[in-house]
Amino acid sequence: MNELSKVLEQVGKDKGIDRSIIIGAIEEALLTVAKKKYGLTREIEARFNEDSGEVELYQFMEVVELVEDKDRQISFTEAQTYDPEVSIGDSIGIKLDTALLSRIAAQTAKQVIVQKLRDAEREIIFNEFQHRKGEIITGLIRRVDRGSVVIDLGRTEAYMPTKEQIPGELYNPGDRIQCYLLDVQVTPKGPRIILSRACPEYLITLFSNEVPEIREGLVVVKGAAREPGVRAKIAVFSRDPDVDPVGACVGVRGSRVQNIVQELRGERIDIVPWDEDVTRFVCNALAPAEIQKVIIDDEDKTIEVVVDDAHLSIAIGKKGQNVRLASYLTGWRLDICSESSMARKMAEAKFQMMLIPGMTDTLAMSLYQSGFNTVRELSNVDSSFVAEVPGFDEERAAKIVVEARKLIESGELDKALAAAATAAAVLAASVAASAPAEGGLNSLEAKLRAEVAAMEKGREAKK
Repeated sequence: MNELSKVLEQVGKDKGIDRSIIIGAIEEALLTVAKKKYGLTREIEARFNEDSGEVELYQFMEVVELVEDKDRQISFTEAQTYDPEVSIGDSIGIKLDTALLSRIAAQTAKQVIVQKLRDAEREIIFNEFQHRKGEIITGLIRRVDRGSVVIDLGRTEAYMPTKEQIPGELYNPGDRIQCYLLDVQVTPKGPRIILSRACPEYLITLFSNEVPEIREGLVVVKGAAREPGVRAKIAVFSRDPDVDPVGACVGVRGSRVQNIVQELRGERIDIVPWDEDVTRFVCNALAPAEIQKVIIDDEDKTIEVVVDDAHLSIAIGKKGQNVRLASYLTGWRLDICSESSMARKMAEAKFQMMLIPGMTDTLAMSLYQSGFNTVRELSNVDSSFVAEVPGFDEERAAKIVVEARKLIESGELDKALAAAATAAAVLAASVAASAPAEGGLNSLEAKLRAEVAAMEKGREAKK
């Protein structure tokens, strides 16, 4: 094997670059140099000779009787000196002497070759890691550069930005680290590999690697939400009725989930059973809080969750963590309120509705359950919307809307609300004292009814 062939083999082995790519780079480099020396108008080709181990340059010229373009044509007589059997109209290749190329030309060729090999190496690295996106890979921590952790993957380096790190986790040079391959970006300096330990996909992949039922497709991960290093929620569903998805993820005596918790440096993980019924799914996601009532607004994709007063702090979580993760996991905006708060809200709504002449308890409750919380809300809609509320027809709806507007225009609504301010303070104290005992709401309604009755008597006296 000649010297150039040995170099080709060695470079290909060290860089992992195909031999044909290296040969193509050399041919292109010499061709670039040759055209600069001999002229761009000449038809020159570079070919690697496997037998001699050399890159040969050939200039192709057309055989003619009378030469008009000396760069692209050759006379029949001169062509016969290269090939006695040549004919007019043939294209003949004349070998050029590569030794005539100058030292500067050789340096240019070297630069072109190095650049081509670098580009080929970058493309190989990009293709390799592009196909590994979504995998967990292991590397050695090299250094921390401007907040980003630089990780050695062997053939190249990867970066873990600050936002993809677990807060409070220490990264010491020389330590082995496991990360999720988040993205491979193309930059002028080559492929930039982005790793993560904070993304929800990392948690999902850890469970997939740890739980055989997930790898086999018996258990499906429907989603995950994380506050890295603190708490996470993952929703799972079983395609096999005989397989408990939560139990499969937890493992015997919690062995499977504990392995993941250790990898995430003690991050708490809630394994949530996924349910097609969004109400059940939300209740599961907010565990361990006990849910009393769920009110769904499909249009705004909002769910109002009512919990027992004793479980309000559990449902919300520390600094709103539990409800925030549950909201992200379910894809719905969750509003948490206590039973006493809901009772107060309902009583206040009924109190306002009962100020409207002709209103009954049943109709007021029906309006509240249909989303009308105040008289002003009722006065701002067309009566056709009110007619769709159970208990109303077009005539009654039109009358109620008109009365609501009169109540506002006359100023009686504002007077009534002002007069009820003191009662509301007493009411709040009463509800707080009685919750969660039974009768809190009834006591509230009794007070409000008495207030409304007194206002109606005053209104009759004025008449």
